[in-house]
Amino acid sequence: MKTIGLLGGMSWESTLEYYRIINNSVKARLGGSHSAQCLLYSVDFAEIEALQHAGEWDALTQAMIAAVKRLERGGADCLVICTNTMHRMADQVQASTKLPLLHIADATAAAVKDQGLDTVGLLGTRFTMEGDFYRGRLERQHDLQVLIPDQAGMDAVHRVIYDELVMGVIQEASRQVYLEVIADLQARGAQGVILGCTEIPLLIKQADVAIPVFDTTAIHAQAAVNWALTS
Repeated sequence: MKTIGLLGGMSWESTLEYYRIINNSVKARLGGSHSAQCLLYSVDFAEIEALQHAGEWDALTQAMIAAVKRLERGGADCLVICTNTMHRMADQVQASTKLPLLHIADATAAAVKDQGLDTVGLLGTRFTMEGDFYRGRLERQHDLQVLIPDQAGMDAVHRVIYDELVMGVIQEASRQVYLEVIADLQARGAQGVILGCTEIPLLIKQADVAIPVFDTTAIHAQAAVNWALTS
């Protein structure tokens, strides 16, 4: 088994899910008392959030690279960035390390294509929905058509993430807001919806939605286990 290097804390609420899913998956596949061989470096998300909203992406890139170096020194064999938004600097991070970076968008695209879909809605932070680093990768490298909410929908999705989900707050009213946004994406042609923020699966489950839901936390965590057990 290879050692998975987890870069988390963005927020710890979803990083907790990564740790749980990865260990449960290893146990299911290997049996007995097996658990995952992994390292976790967890940041102070308050600092990350402030830099994100200030647009200080260069500073965030340097912080990510510094964290990766700690995982390298600890003996990690691969790198898993436990957040969709911070894949904005995935290329710079990958260039800074010899560790293979398991990109969350690539794992998600594979899951979408496994279901035979070619048009999906994307929910996430405003940075993920509006930026090219994630949607563009899905479109150019994986030939998917990606739909995002209108401005009001994006504002609502972003607000709930930062004001509630990263704090571990789950509100039924917010679930209904998300379901309305998803219904609009479906009406515009989305065959499925990517929960492109690792906190969103804390709020939205497959049972809530008629079309396929792609839980990027679970998908990414499973991809890490597959890599650790087969590489």
